[in-house]
Amino acid sequence: MTAPTRTAPVLAPRSSAELIQAEGPVLAHNYHPLPVVVARAEGVWVEDVEGNRYLDMLAGYSALNFGHRHPALIEAAHRQLDQLTLTSRAFHNDRLAGFAEGLAELTGLDMVLPMNTGAEAVESGIKVARKWAYDIKGVPADRATIVVAGGNFHGRTTTIVGFSDDDEARAGFGPFAPGFRTVPYNDLAALEAALDETTAAVLIEPIQGEAGVLIPDDGYLTGVRELTRRNGCLFIADEIQSGLGRTGKTLAVEHESVLPDVLLLGKALGGGIVPVSAVVARREVLGVLGPGQHGSTFGGNPLAAAVGSAVIELLATGEFQRRATELGAQLRTGLATLTGKGVTGFRARGLWAGVDIDPALGTGREISERLMKEGILVKDTHGSTIRLAPPLTITTEELDGALNSLARVLI
Repeated sequence: MTAPTRTAPVLAPRSSAELIQAEGPVLAHNYHPLPVVVARAEGVWVEDVEGNRYLDMLAGYSALNFGHRHPALIEAAHRQLDQLTLTSRAFHNDRLAGFAEGLAELTGLDMVLPMNTGAEAVESGIKVARKWAYDIKGVPADRATIVVAGGNFHGRTTTIVGFSDDDEARAGFGPFAPGFRTVPYNDLAALEAALDETTAAVLIEPIQGEAGVLIPDDGYLTGVRELTRRNGCLFIADEIQSGLGRTGKTLAVEHESVLPDVLLLGKALGGGIVPVSAVVARREVLGVLGPGQHGSTFGGNPLAAAVGSAVIELLATGEFQRRATELGAQLRTGLATLTGKGVTGFRARGLWAGVDIDPALGTGREISERLMKEGILVKDTHGSTIRLAPPLTITTEELDGALNSLARVLI
């Protein structure tokens, strides 16, 4: 007897309010998003389920440097979807070599360890640095240390939050892994004092994004490079947010013509389509890994490699770095006109800014909610600071519109 055919019930479309309410019982409450439910996106614009449009001034924390659904990246993804999506690293695939070659050439380094998320890249960088310290530097077993900076944000794994000084990120997740020393950011004297024969690496963000787009003094990155070289340890630059065009250079370290030993990349490397991250390093460093010592089922999968290669091709033209530089100047000028008119200060490099709002006007969250009502999406960080990081495809008119909206909500 043939089983009766069952048809799935047709569900009526749900409103934004209904969808937000439906998330409550079934999703972990580890985020507090703005009350907007995005259903469609193109370029720098997103649209909610009711059809309201918003200018995206966050760009997925720089994961969407090239905007939503960039045609070249969508084409690369579609083409690869029709061929091959996953093999695992148990086998080779025909897209991985080209991706690694392109990324090594783009960064000026030698070897690539492909992973998926930014936190995986950081964890991988930590593992590689420790193994390098034991195999190459000669640090006694289990004694390697890594120096990090106060105010850092490198991810959410237990190892990483263990060396965070953000109580909200740390509380309730211990015990934490030993082997990390924290020094103040932008303080070369403190860094020098923390280095010794056990130091495997110094791990820093060239610009601290989560802390409010904190930009170090000129010469700081050069000083970190010199101190690590002099003390025989690695310089690991976490460029997961700052890299790949955001600051007007391919990498933020290029503002001081510095080449670290290890680069951590992610976010924009996946083009806003798939999670792609990578540790890119000198051959001597990544060469310490042997078969079975590290891995990832999805790391370096063909779909990720295809999209990542298309991202590298976009960056190779220099167009997006130029746009970030030119539009960044417009952003700084606009923010300067608002300083003293609700803005108490700002820090900006390229198309990336941390904007401090007069606390008397509201918290960063409240300002973000007011901007949402104006059709502008941003994200707050500590206190009354908001972050601006639009796609690098934004136009001068769209950027002016966002700045005008910010001026209106500060009245």
